Amino acid sequence: MGNLNFRSLADKTILVTGGTGSFGTTMVRYLLDQGCREVRIFSRDELKQEEMRIRLANPKIKFYIGDVRSYHSINQSMKGVDLVFHAAAMKQVPSCEFFPMQAVETNVLGSYNVIESAIENRVECCVSLSTDKAIHPVNSMGMTKALMEKVVQATARRLSESETRICGVRYGNVMFSRGSVIPLFVRQIVEGRPMTVTDPRMTRFMLPLSESIELVHFAFSHARQGDIFVKKAAACTIQRLVESLQRLFNSDAPVKRIGTRHGEKLHEILASAEELRRSEDLGQFFRIRMDQRDLDYSKYLEEGDPDLDATLDYSSDSTKQLTVDELLVLLRAIPEIRRELENQNLSP
Repeated sequence: MGNLNFRSLADKTILVTGGTGSFGTTMVRYLLDQGCREVRIFSRDELKQEEMRIRLANPKIKFYIGDVRSYHSINQSMKGVDLVFHAAAMKQVPSCEFFPMQAVETNVLGSYNVIESAIENRVECCVSLSTDKAIHPVNSMGMTKALMEKVVQATARRLSESETRICGVRYGNVMFSRGSVIPLFVRQIVEGRPMTVTDPRMTRFMLPLSESIELVHFAFSHARQGDIFVKKAAACTIQRLVESLQRLFNSDAPVKRIGTRHGEKLHEILASAEELRRSEDLGQFFRIRMDQRDLDYSKYLEEGDPDLDATLDYSSDSTKQLTVDELLVLLRAIPEIRRELENQNLSP
């Protein structure tokens, strides 16, 4: 991970909420490799917990059944914890569109419960996971994540630097994560079906799973109250991603355009222009400092801000655009894709 001055996680007890998915499994393995004393998985899906317990078979992993909507259940799992990574959420855009209050209860109220429990139990640092969809949100999932970020920063304002550090991380698409487009495209190619594309002009950030893990560790190591960290990432069009996968799998699968889904944007934004003007560029990351203004807005109304247009959003169409060759390198590094290539008797 280079010379980024990460704090040691050795001998720490770390709680991961919503930790049974593809990201959670990789995160847990990483934490164990870092020498953590104990990793606690908190989620409400007992089947996924059992499958993870069997798959990893490590006595340092402890499982807690519960729901972030219940303060009592999250508080029981928080005793003796040093660090919290809060990833439990409703993440699927269509589900949140049709059941917005469910998204509010999990993504906003549930996050509030996790944060308040971390403070009550004197946890060192609580990192909450957000998404590019929280910036200029157009769907319920992004709106609830944006509100979660407001909860993070509003809570942080009342705490000193010696108390629990409350912060967040924000990133876009993690390559081959559950529910993302890459595993869908791979499955369609392997099964000989058309590749269903919403809009080939769409751009999306492409973040390897290892770099999203690095972002969380960086936040544990460097966060101040109310910080939100963004990992810089390259992007590509959906059309270029399709072309790269067709080339990788030596496929001539047809492409079927199905149109934009509920609540989708043409381009995603990881940091707004307004945020970038108060951010710190740390090389691989942006540190977005919380807005420290009080409730007296008269001076801002009178004076305005002459630098408002000096910065552009950090978006998937303004960042570095990956070539097909660069995408192929990233795709070949994904274990699931390597296995599928081997299954198809293709060179990984």
